[in-house]
Amino acid sequence: MSDAILIFSFGGPEKRGEVMPFLENVVAGRNVPRERLLEVAEHYYHFGGRSPINDHNRALIASLEALLKQQGPALPVYWGNRNWHPFLADTLETMARDGVRRAFVFATSAFGSYSGCRRYIEDLDQAANEVKTKTGGSVPELVKLRLYWNHPGFIEPMIDLVRGAYAQIPAPRRDGTAMVYTAHSVPMSMASSGPYVLQLKEASATVSDALGIREWKLVYQSRSGPLTQPWLEPDVLDHLRGLKTAGRTDVVVAPIGFVSDHMEVLYDLDTEAKQLCAELGLNMVRAGTAGGDARFVEMIRELVLEQMGEVKTRRAVGPSGAFPDICPAGCCALPQRPR
Repeated sequence: MSDAILIFSFGGPEKRGEVMPFLENVVAGRNVPRERLLEVAEHYYHFGGRSPINDHNRALIASLEALLKQQGPALPVYWGNRNWHPFLADTLETMARDGVRRAFVFATSAFGSYSGCRRYIEDLDQAANEVKTKTGGSVPELVKLRLYWNHPGFIEPMIDLVRGAYAQIPAPRRDGTAMVYTAHSVPMSMASSGPYVLQLKEASATVSDALGIREWKLVYQSRSGPLTQPWLEPDVLDHLRGLKTAGRTDVVVAPIGFVSDHMEVLYDLDTEAKQLCAELGLNMVRAGTAGGDARFVEMIRELVLEQMGEVKTRRAVGPSGAFPDICPAGCCALPQRPR
């Protein structure tokens, strides 16, 4: 065996007893208070301790394998996670035993930031070194596929998903419906070192322009840092309150910063934001995420073919063009933690 595809994701617990060990992996070395972990754990317990992200990845892999079987290339698909089983290092060890020499790595994170891009690259290097030290052998060459936040395979499904959400608003009220895009908040120190905000704004503008939406707002959710540390704002809940105060009756919320409906979407939007809107008397319709769309799966195949030299045109929508394979020097640097 020579080449393979590696789906590299965040990971998540699948039962109640896994929640705290998983969260401890997520925050390892970050000095996060135990009280905060217990608070986040309740989000998972609300759904029986099972994160949906692993099921999404299983479905994504099954769809990709079916597409590769039908259209090629004939490459096996592996799966490794950052924070829970199957752990990345274990997967790399399996790949090495299977004779994989080169792996095209698709990270389930579309936008550029330290946590969404460079951290994945660092984790790949660390896991490869762990396996080399443990086995004394070699590991596959790991080729991370480019960021795809403006690839048609991501943008076009988002356009259709937002269109479908608007269709759920009574026709006489659609022109007055507020359009809100959400993404995971990150520390300002992290946002300032990379293209995260610019990419989110451009992706949101591209979707809005395609649908003739003139007014929209990018907001943030799921912040987890100390209150003394500035994070990206406005918060989605604060913005929803402001919409109600301004007299809005309907809002479409599109989690454009997320590839799939994982815990931050299910709890922070479908549970917390929905409950707030019900209390406010604000009709909220949440658009879906792009990761389950066939065009998203086809995009993965196309990005692999780019690296194999079989696709010459690197597709992208919007003014920025296709993101380079290698990040610019200094891009998405590790943010400095507050003392």
